[in-house]
Amino acid sequence: MMMDFAPRHPVQFQGSRVAKALLRGLGWRAVFQGLPALQGVLVIYPHTSNWDFVIAVLIKWSLGMPVQFWGKDALFRIPLFGGWLRWLGGVPVSRTAPQGVVEQMTLIMKQKKSSGQYFWLALSPEGTRKRTAGWRSGFYRLALQADVPVGLAALDYSRKQLVLCEFLRLTGRETEDMARIAEALGECRGFTPGGAAPVSLLDGRIPRVAIVTKLP
Repeated sequence: MMMDFAPRHPVQFQGSRVAKALLRGLGWRAVFQGLPALQGVLVIYPHTSNWDFVIAVLIKWSLGMPVQFWGKDALFRIPLFGGWLRWLGGVPVSRTAPQGVVEQMTLIMKQKKSSGQYFWLALSPEGTRKRTAGWRSGFYRLALQADVPVGLAALDYSRKQLVLCEFLRLTGRETEDMARIAEALGECRGFTPGGAAPVSLLDGRIPRVAIVTKLP
């Protein structure tokens, strides 16, 4: 069934004028109308260059949108560097924990939901700037298990813009979900066009859930 969300994009932010000016100077712009919920998973695609991080951070500041990202907990224990990562929005997770990284982040996301706190996690499902055979499934499992929407951030170097207007609820039917994502992201081109991974999951170990919803 389809589910309507009202208002359409209730979560708005006040961005930095300095960051907006820097983006304009570089010829870049962001297309963004707000977020549909207080919690969610933000997928950034494609990731083909170290420049992606620089552009993404500038866009984040220009929009004023707080986003988190996960990182190895050991990095956060490094003096100064760990503090800098937290300032950028980093969330430490243990890759050796029995429950796994996705399960750790699912617990955090559910805690944020139950307390009504804002929390959007941004990640690159490709996992590396080198071309791979597909996407890692962590974002998919997290969104399903935490029951949060997925936002699709298309980082398009051909137009020098990041477009974040598409949001959807995963159905648990992998083929259908990934086809919808591929359709939404099909026109964006990375810094290295041939370096983008196909929009498909590398593994099929995805839990099935009985929910079919899409954000307007």
